[in-house]
Amino acid sequence: MSNELRAEPLTAQAFAPFGDVLEVAGEPDKIINAGLCGRYHDRALLDFGPNGRAGLSLFNAQPRSLPYRFDLLERHPEGSQAFIPMTHHPFLVIVAQDNDGMPGTPRAFITAPHQGVNLHRGTWHGVLTPLFSPGLFAVVDRIGTSANLQEARLDLPFIVVP
Repeated sequence: MSNELRAEPLTAQAFAPFGDVLEVAGEPDKIINAGLCGRYHDRALLDFGPNGRAGLSLFNAQPRSLPYRFDLLERHPEGSQAFIPMTHHPFLVIVAQDNDGMPGTPRAFITAPHQGVNLHRGTWHGVLTPLFSPGLFAVVDRIGTSANLQEARLDLPFIVVP
């Protein structure tokens, strides 16, 4: 048995309780580089906690397909985590509100090409889930010595459908 979860398009408004949508939208905040580049300034709340620092890593995840079955969510209580695709392909983002230290009912989003996400500190989320190969991402997250991963297995898996 499983629960069915319909994937919805990723929008800044729908995703706001979980983090920031990283995309070029609207007019740039300023024009730089001799007028040849629009800067979309300060688009994510990056939070690395008092004893952490920013790290930039590269991930190469295996693609999945829809329908997609999952029973594991995780969160990082010490810092935010930004996923920036290094291809034009959309990917699946699964998130959930916190419910007394455990994930609440998940939501699933499918990004548009060239969208990324920044998950706020403590946001429950699924594993990195590209839908196409290669699954290349730049990830900006917390580097530190304290434990920064909590995992929760769901009693009843979910199936994400398009």
